[in-house]
Amino acid sequence: MPHSFGYRARTRRTFARGFRQHGKVHLSQYLTPIKVGESVDIKVNGAVHKGMPYRWYHGKTGQVWNVTPRAIGVEVNKQIRQRIIKKRIHVRIEHIQKSGSRDDFVKRCAANQVTCIEAKKAGARAVTKRSPAGPRAEAYVNGKVDVEELHPIP
Repeated sequence: MPHSFGYRARTRRTFARGFRQHGKVHLSQYLTPIKVGESVDIKVNGAVHKGMPYRWYHGKTGQVWNVTPRAIGVEVNKQIRQRIIKKRIHVRIEHIQKSGSRDDFVKRCAANQVTCIEAKKAGARAVTKRSPAGPRAEAYVNGKVDVEELHPIP
């Protein structure tokens, strides 16, 4: 028998609730204030069938463009072949959470501003460029520990 091509096809584990996370949606989910322009993550809650987005949008991050009493309008970038299209969808509040993807960037910008101001006062040039962690410093191994040598069996 051929498999189905329905709207929720192949979502058995994608929309499943986590271990010990079944049941009603917490009230804090509904009371979280979300404003236009904020960044939100679409995370489908399998317990609520209403206002559930299509499975492609699960895990995507978008910008809020509309707020209604029960739903949020989210603008998500979707790549279709060689172009990126902005898709506007309405998703119920249960399937959305505030995104923390920009928090690191905002903190880094604030730290860079402080660094630039201090460097300007000192008359130097500030380095705000990120660089990967270099190799660890050299260290000597204590040779007083008995070392067991392993050799292949002849």
